[in-house]
Amino acid sequence: MRAIILALLAAILLLAGGLTWFVLSSMGPGDDAGPAGGFGTDVGTGTAVDSAARIEIEFMRQQIEQLQEGMATLDSRIQTLEQRPVGGGGSFAPGPELGGQPNEGVLNNGPNAIIDAYAQVVLIANRRKVNGKINVAGPGFLEQFIGRPRENLSDNCDPMTNPKLKAMLKLESVGPIRVSMLQPAIESITRVFENVKNTDPDLYARINTAGSLCVRQIRGTRGRTSTHSFGLAVDLNIDGKLDTLGDGKTQLGLTILADFFRAEGWVWGAGFSREDSMHFEVSRQMLEQWRAEGKI
Repeated sequence: MRAIILALLAAILLLAGGLTWFVLSSMGPGDDAGPAGGFGTDVGTGTAVDSAARIEIEFMRQQIEQLQEGMATLDSRIQTLEQRPVGGGGSFAPGPELGGQPNEGVLNNGPNAIIDAYAQVVLIANRRKVNGKINVAGPGFLEQFIGRPRENLSDNCDPMTNPKLKAMLKLESVGPIRVSMLQPAIESITRVFENVKNTDPDLYARINTAGSLCVRQIRGTRGRTSTHSFGLAVDLNIDGKLDTLGDGKTQLGLTILADFFRAEGWVWGAGFSREDSMHFEVSRQMLEQWRAEGKI
């Protein structure tokens, strides 16, 4: 049984070494370019990683976690056996995860199911730093910068009444989805989806939305405007499967999309104190740039 533990430990070390090599080899000097347009590497922590590489890395992480769980379970069973009285009878039959029977899910040497992986739910690594140097435009800044979208807010989605903002509000198809947003935001998100389509058409085809414009107060507050109220935010998902708010996890496809949005100067809600990884919104830097360009 100790030999099984040693074998599992060796497998973990091999996978960890392979993961390290894979990450380093995928970070070539040309990777800094990222998607065209937007803020690029000047804002955030980097641009889009190759989708196949991201998925392969995630699979290797899961294999390591599965082997670690197998080691912990085996060690626990060994301790239980060692505490039994000698001659107490009984037998120990290792389960599939401990080598009793092959477990195809632990080490899968077959082809990667990349298309199916986009909707897979994964932990968000280092999520409080996913937005890098990009700053959130909070409700107070937005109301001072472009005005309140309507005077009275409720928990429901009400019409926008601010004449200046309403004049910039457009309902258009942007790539795979249809949104109601301010014109500069529509132009920006169109560039994002064009970059996604050119880089990863399979992911592009799986993008879905849970909504954009919704003039309301932030739930749980009184009169505090949501970014969705200004037509500057959108909720996205893969295959129409909604994310669980606040669990620190997200669909793998959204982690890839986040790179493209960050390069364009958008904030990803995965970095909020209460994780909201479906949520993408225009950053304060982007709004100030639009103001300097006379777009808003």
